[in-house]
Amino acid sequence: MSGKGAPEIQVTAESGLSVAVVAAQWHAPVMEGLLAGAQRALDALGIEERTVVRVPGCFELPVAAAALAPAHHAVVALGVVIRGGTPHFDYVCQGVTQGLTQVSVQTRVPVGFGVLTCDTEQQARDRAGLEGSAEDKGHEAVTAAVATATVLRSALRT
Repeated sequence: MSGKGAPEIQVTAESGLSVAVVAAQWHAPVMEGLLAGAQRALDALGIEERTVVRVPGCFELPVAAAALAPAHHAVVALGVVIRGGTPHFDYVCQGVTQGLTQVSVQTRVPVGFGVLTCDTEQQARDRAGLEGSAEDKGHEAVTAAVATATVLRSALRT
């Protein structure tokens, strides 16, 4: 399981943080779990200033994240790519990963990576925060992005 060895992140969001969540639409049941997990994390952190947008697929996540980053303290990208019988999986996963990394580095806004790259739909369901899931990657992506945004705000103030 990919959660093995993960750090336990303790984060308390600072007041005034705004977070954008960009979610793809492919694999609707899994995506609804990821989005619900992200919303639970935002609620738990007391983040009221949030924007949630939906894009067609994972390949569109970087452009939406780039557009939203300047107006937010953190962006969270949620999506699902399930391996098929062609190299399409590799191209999409590489493009999305590189694109979101580029957004984060160029804008200096943390981008939480909640894009599941799985071999099967069951693997995606196991990570989506659905009933019976072993992991909640939507929640984890928000927690990581907000923790990084909080660290950066603190570091840049000194």
